Amino acid sequence: MTAPSFSAARRQRPAFLAVDFFCGAGGTTRGLIDAGGYVIAGVDKDSRCKETYVENNPNITVDFASPRFIRRDIFPATDAYPEGEQKELFEELEELISKYRREAPNAPLMFAICAPCQPFTKLSRKELSEARRMGRERDSNLLREATKFVAHFRPEMILSENVQGIGDPKYGGVWEDFRRELRELGYATGSNVICTSSFGVPQYRKRSILIAVPREMARAEFLVSDKVDADLVVPKADAQAAVQTVRSAIGHLPALAAGVQHSSIPNHKTRSLSGLNLKRLAAAKPGQSNAYLDATPHGDLSLACHRKVNAKLNVRCFTDVYTRMDPDRPSPTITTKCHSISNGRFGHFDTRQIRGISLREAAILQSFPQDYVFYPTDMIEPVARMIGNAVPPRLAEYFSRYLSGSIAPADA
Repeated sequence: MTAPSFSAARRQRPAFLAVDFFCGAGGTTRGLIDAGGYVIAGVDKDSRCKETYVENNPNITVDFASPRFIRRDIFPATDAYPEGEQKELFEELEELISKYRREAPNAPLMFAICAPCQPFTKLSRKELSEARRMGRERDSNLLREATKFVAHFRPEMILSENVQGIGDPKYGGVWEDFRRELRELGYATGSNVICTSSFGVPQYRKRSILIAVPREMARAEFLVSDKVDADLVVPKADAQAAVQTVRSAIGHLPALAAGVQHSSIPNHKTRSLSGLNLKRLAAAKPGQSNAYLDATPHGDLSLACHRKVNAKLNVRCFTDVYTRMDPDRPSPTITTKCHSISNGRFGHFDTRQIRGISLREAAILQSFPQDYVFYPTDMIEPVARMIGNAVPPRLAEYFSRYLSGSIAPADA
């Protein structure tokens, strides 16, 4: 079959246009493109994500170009915060969105607004420096700032993903405030807590999902009721997706030792382990707790600090550290510390491999395709951070397709 010419591809209508706010390394963008969308731009203030984002995400409609990576701070500039670049971001998006609306005049516009989750995690504020504490307090307002862009550009679809607990009142009601502001702008909204394993992602990862479309465009079958202010239905599972296990996802990759990078598979790289941790992991069985540490062939290798806490509380704590994944279940939540066996159940399930999972394996468990390369390829910490912070592409793909189906199509 002959490939379409460039001019034919330009005439191909994307399912939607999109801007990915807080795009990071591109998990959401990858899902949007896989769903047939054209991603105009990704917005993020961390320039370290740029190469990974741009190199991995060429669009497949309109002009084949990669999304523009816009390194901007979404906050307005003030005397107290001169780093803000909201005005400049508005101007750049105005130009780009206008251009691509002319290129694809009947394609709806989606805003993906998946703000960083750090302000809503359990990390104690006592562990933060003053600068980081102030930064987190500011970042807890990211959704409110993003609403200004919704009010101005009026996208036909909005997708937001964040940590499971963002709806907790202890975070100041930011999630419900975001939803209320969208309703006031005329959007029908829906929110739910889902697990990514129910959407074909080989990982247990509880997340809050919020979706919105203009009330007058919402199809009746996607609404909870026919009331004027009816909520959108947010599915808890993809009925077409089978549950994926760790073994089915990463079992095909070549074996590695700790501290080794594969010669030809990018990011198939593991963290080195101390002699003591090699002994610990060698005694671990797949899917089991770390109770084995009390009686290994080398004696009691449990951590003194853990023994102290366990004795004080009369219960075993931190049971997932220094353990191996269960090969026949989805993985635990992939975090920014997914390369470290001391930070969760991140040991490889194959007992012949005494190591934590590789960065490539972590990315696959996040549902990134195997040819998605994270830069710099010779480093671990920055790549693990990008992978752990990402929205699983398969989740973004599902909900962007769902949103596309929830609105009445524009006239051709």
